[in-house]
Amino acid sequence: MLQNAKFPVKEVPAIGVDSNREIDSTGYKFIVREDTGKILSCMTNSYKLVKNETIIKKANPLIKKLGGELKEVNVLNHGAKTMMSWKFPKEKVKFSKMDEMIPEINITNSYDGTVGLNIMAGAFRLICLNGAVIGIVVSKYKNKHISSNMSLDDISDIVEATVDKTKLVFKDEFPVLAETNFKEKHMLDFMKMFPEHTNTLITDKIIANNPKTFWDLFNVGTNVLTHHMNRGLNSTHSIEQRLYPKIKKLAYKEAKVAIAWLVRLSYSYTLLWWEVWIEQKTCSLHTPPWKVFWSIFWWFIYVLSQRKSNMEYSKR
Repeated sequence: MLQNAKFPVKEVPAIGVDSNREIDSTGYKFIVREDTGKILSCMTNSYKLVKNETIIKKANPLIKKLGGELKEVNVLNHGAKTMMSWKFPKEKVKFSKMDEMIPEINITNSYDGTVGLNIMAGAFRLICLNGAVIGIVVSKYKNKHISSNMSLDDISDIVEATVDKTKLVFKDEFPVLAETNFKEKHMLDFMKMFPEHTNTLITDKIIANNPKTFWDLFNVGTNVLTHHMNRGLNSTHSIEQRLYPKIKKLAYKEAKVAIAWLVRLSYSYTLLWWEVWIEQKTCSLHTPPWKVFWSIFWWFIYVLSQRKSNMEYSKR
């Protein structure tokens, strides 16, 4: 599939005519696809041509080394825009038999100035033939095709950092959303993100699907955005960009409260059992096994919950 994106392109100066005299320095150039002769665009001379072949040469071997597998290649507008995506199946997170997420990295490039060199990682679904996607963006890199700020030397480092960050999110963040139940106050905060005309729809979906976790709530949001809102509006894309960060923030805050409660509970029981031991002076070889077991158990729970409480939820 990658071969479809490696078609040759070249720059051809745009020649002007003034009083029957050719002008070489018009300040513009054509980007031409050589195998078809198709003119893909007319750009200013400050535009720096970044070929798909160069990007693939630098990125693909590294992505494969990190466990990535090529997923798809989409060549749009006769080659003016190209989207390539790789998936990392070994890093997938499974929430249920029907619900799983696989990390992906998308690299987009164009020869017509519509997009620069974009490297985006997360979990996505292609929802439109024009290349539009919806999902969770974990890491994003953008660089315009301008000579003064375009460097291809760092692509490998950017790709590696992007993949590493994405793997970490799948390992640490998604389980928190999937294992933490939301409350009514969270649902109300969630609904405030959407326009009022969708409130009835969201309520119906919540009643029908009976979501319990923050991950379930996130899925309700993506369903509404994908199938029931005008994707041509900037307001829709604004909600899409804010949805996951908002759900994540609510989930981590609720998880932190739950862990704090577990710390207090386990601490209280630990003290209780030690007081019983000391007062009754039963801490000896004749101590009943069940007392030993429960004392060790609550001590273990206390230590474990203390460690979890030190996780920096607020920084995520």
